[in-house]
Amino acid sequence: MAERLDRPHLVSGRATGVLIAGLAAAVLMASLVAISIGSVTLPIGAVWRVVGAHLTGRTRGIDPLRDQVVWQIRTPRVLLAAVVGAGLSVAGVALQALVRNPLADPYVLGVSSGASLGAVLVAALGTTALGGVGVTGAAFGTALLSVLVVYLLAQRAGRLLDSRLVLAGVAVGYLCSAMTSYVQLQLDPTQLQGLMFWLMGSVAGGTWHSLGLPAAVIGLCLIYLLSQARNLNALAGGDDAATGLGVPVQTLRVTLLIVASLLTATVVSVAGGIAFIGLMVPHMARFIVGGDHRRVLPVALLLGAVFLVLVDLASRTVDRPEELPIGIFTTALGVPFFLWLLRRRAGGRI
Repeated sequence: MAERLDRPHLVSGRATGVLIAGLAAAVLMASLVAISIGSVTLPIGAVWRVVGAHLTGRTRGIDPLRDQVVWQIRTPRVLLAAVVGAGLSVAGVALQALVRNPLADPYVLGVSSGASLGAVLVAALGTTALGGVGVTGAAFGTALLSVLVVYLLAQRAGRLLDSRLVLAGVAVGYLCSAMTSYVQLQLDPTQLQGLMFWLMGSVAGGTWHSLGLPAAVIGLCLIYLLSQARNLNALAGGDDAATGLGVPVQTLRVTLLIVASLLTATVVSVAGGIAFIGLMVPHMARFIVGGDHRRVLPVALLLGAVFLVLVDLASRTVDRPEELPIGIFTTALGVPFFLWLLRRRAGGRI
């Protein structure tokens, strides 16, 4: 289903810059609040002093315990949540542009399940058994394979059918989940407990070392997608219209397939399977700024970052001192949103 670029929205093109600046400030404020709250709650001013000291290199005189809590434990975790939320949101925008379907996202189309399978295979078999491929590489390979299968199953006579797309994604997702469960049975009970928590989504293991790769991948993919924003807008009007405007449709589709798989695999390798962010956030962005990908991409990136930072905060504070997987919260929000989209779609309004 083609996405209308002129659909009603809240913010005009001229105000988009102000909105983006406001969202960037919201990411900063949400991050400071999330860093300050935990098993020990710290004043935001104290958090800012520790973070500012590290950013300026003036760390002498900082309380070592407070420095460890703020800088070594909470800050990388919160930043990883922001990066993961941004990555899944951008992946959702790319997949919805690829298949021109508002129901598409990495979880619904089976990409997340495919990436999780690759990551679990590395945990069970080790990198040596897989030819030296690491977690991210294995997750990328299985994610790309799963989305390719979904894409092929959803076609008929060379044309993509919306009616088949979600069904094919659900089927492939279930298959990958079944294979993941089989692999899990081969693990030791001590490995299994941590893996189960990770598969439901968690950034509890976030460290400064784990931030570099996902941030770099998301940045490069965002730059590419922004460079193709006009082509993505043309693709929203259908293959024939895009071809008439000189867009290399097949090449663009293959590239979007790779970009979405790479984004999803990178996120899954550091945070596990987190559902529905790639479905909800792109719709929120389009509701605010319309269908133009030049505005949708940066707004979705920042919205996704704020959203997951707040969800992660809820996951570790709702049942303190216990911590819940992030996927519980995103699924609880995403399923009603998905059903609402299905109802609107059945009514012919999407």
